[in-house]
Amino acid sequence: MTLFDRIEIEAMDARDPLRGLRDAFVLAPDEVYLDGNSLGVPTHAAQAELLRAARDEWGGDLIRSWNKAGWFDLPVELGDRIGRLIGAAPGQVVVSDTTSVNIYKALHAAMALRPGRRTILAEGGSFPTDLYIAEGVVSTLPGARLRLEGVDGPAIEQMLDGDVAAVLVNHVNYKTGALRDMAALTARIHAAGALAIWDLCHSAGALPVELDAAGADFAVGCTYKYLNGGPGSPAFVYAAQRHLGQARQPLSGWWGHARPFAFETGYEGDPGIRRFQCGTQPILSMRALQGALAIWDGVDMAALRAKSLALTDLFIQQVEARCAGLGLRLESPRDGEQRGSQVAFGHDHAWQVMQALIAGGVIGDFRAPATLRFGFAPLYLRHMDVLRAAETLEQVLKSESWRDPRFAARSAVT
Repeated sequence: MTLFDRIEIEAMDARDPLRGLRDAFVLAPDEVYLDGNSLGVPTHAAQAELLRAARDEWGGDLIRSWNKAGWFDLPVELGDRIGRLIGAAPGQVVVSDTTSVNIYKALHAAMALRPGRRTILAEGGSFPTDLYIAEGVVSTLPGARLRLEGVDGPAIEQMLDGDVAAVLVNHVNYKTGALRDMAALTARIHAAGALAIWDLCHSAGALPVELDAAGADFAVGCTYKYLNGGPGSPAFVYAAQRHLGQARQPLSGWWGHARPFAFETGYEGDPGIRRFQCGTQPILSMRALQGALAIWDGVDMAALRAKSLALTDLFIQQVEARCAGLGLRLESPRDGEQRGSQVAFGHDHAWQVMQALIAGGVIGDFRAPATLRFGFAPLYLRHMDVLRAAETLEQVLKSESWRDPRFAARSAVT
């Protein structure tokens, strides 16, 4: 395979329409960060907003900031800003709680909208929290059951029957980066009379998403990966407008009430997307997210996708050319149109190899049992970063520096 030379790759960066956005991020100059699909890089604006919220709003105006600084309305305002990135018209997305909690809400809401049906379908290779939460939902509904693609049947499309109420599916697989066709699968789910719940954790901010156009019913996602909201920043939940008048989620906390400050005894859900909130939201985290989202206002999502494909295609090309015969196995789809913004390679000693890479200034991550995972955030990564990452991986594998005993020690977080 012919390698692009350094001059060609530098020219790719010179032509990049998103290249100017890199300066908005706080990046270590001596590192290549390929883990934005696990935790995104902070922006200067996000850090400034967090400081302003803590110092001036909390520290200065105190409780008055719920009104004066607009804290109370932040969940829906931020939801609408995320909505633009995931193809949702205003009033259908709210920032609230965690992805796991929002999956619980969405699954219960979907099951209630399909009375008489008792099956939830999900992917056997889904991110574990999706399956853990689905198991928890099933345990609360007498007669309900969870069936898994790859375990109880070969494919979701072939498992749809008259008992399926809800299908919980990842837009992009967390490990391989495989991309589902949202519109086609949603249409199949609807034809079977079921509802589609999409997990967008590995696609929101990484590629264009069109929830409304695809006819999705519900969706959930996090904000600390490609949206760069910070560690543990609050998640979001989408409910299609057509469901808002009927959908009921089980965590009926006071922030989801139609009149939270009337302090009424009985619960009446808000008529809109606010009903998918539960309790008081983490305002400092939301203010950091507000700053992080500012950079997206002028981003062309088609340009974002084009750069993502260029980065990931280049990485696969460079790694396979440089590291042939060194034990790597491509685990991601080779066709970029079937891939999100990440690339996974298998290796028998993936943990040690990744630790050696990190020591060499290339930050990716490991997923059990044997996957090297690399995320490509188009807003701040350069094509030259891809070249350095491939060169470093080549050096680690050819020198076998990964065999150093210090790289075998496991950490709590992998």
